[in-house]
Amino acid sequence: MTTPKAPLNPKAKVKVKVNGGERLQDALSALAVLGASSRTLMSNLGLAARLFVRLLMTFTPSLKRSVLVRDQLHFLGNYSLAIISVSGLFVGFVLGLQGYNTLQRYGSSSALGLLVALSLVRELGPVVSALLFVGRAGTSLTAEIGLMKAGEQLSAMDMMAVDPVQRILAPRFWAGVLALPILAAVFSAVGIMGGWVVGVVMIGVDPGSFWGQMQAGVDVWRDVFNGVIKSIVFGFTVTFIALYQGYMASPTPEGVSRATTRTVVTASLAVLGLDFILTAWMFSL
Repeated sequence: MTTPKAPLNPKAKVKVKVNGGERLQDALSALAVLGASSRTLMSNLGLAARLFVRLLMTFTPSLKRSVLVRDQLHFLGNYSLAIISVSGLFVGFVLGLQGYNTLQRYGSSSALGLLVALSLVRELGPVVSALLFVGRAGTSLTAEIGLMKAGEQLSAMDMMAVDPVQRILAPRFWAGVLALPILAAVFSAVGIMGGWVVGVVMIGVDPGSFWGQMQAGVDVWRDVFNGVIKSIVFGFTVTFIALYQGYMASPTPEGVSRATTRTVVTASLAVLGLDFILTAWMFSL
């Protein structure tokens, strides 16, 4: 004898339909958020590309206003020279100590100068200088342009038929592009001197071996020139990101502070990412 089946509960069917509708609604909401984020990202990339092209087109007019570029080069480069020099000196000290302890295990302490020079010229000089430049000059550029926008100075220049990109952004852009390679060269030179002080003066490495190995092992084109290319690329990247974040910042104190933070984060990650790409490309040649 079979027992009769219990009748289905109609409320259970309604509950299943409601749960299915909620899941579909959540999926559509997530898809809408993803679409809005993608559209915003593409719009920002388009605006950044247009601004970058406009800045590149201001090269010739900026030559006619070399006084503006000179003043910004003094502001960005000369005021960053102290932190670059001190940092390069201590990095050279550390490289001298670490390099000597490592090379001594293999009886190659005479190659200390080559190790210090290659580390600084190829890698640490451009990268660390760019990161320090972001913290010192990049943040000041973003804050300056952001405060100009918040104070409606850029809008006032538009009202007077003065292009703020050509008058305000272009001199700062080209000054940053020129300043960073010079600062990277100073960083490397001071770092090599720091390695010499530790290796030769303090530890007692033969000075002839220190300079001789460096002169014989460092190639001008494959080592020095590659470091110069890196510093130039970093100069374009860091300066443009700082100017773009300030130019697109919300005209409020909170907007300027957020733009300054984005400059540090975005420019630092861009420098490290580009360093990997450029290093892989240079070693593949």
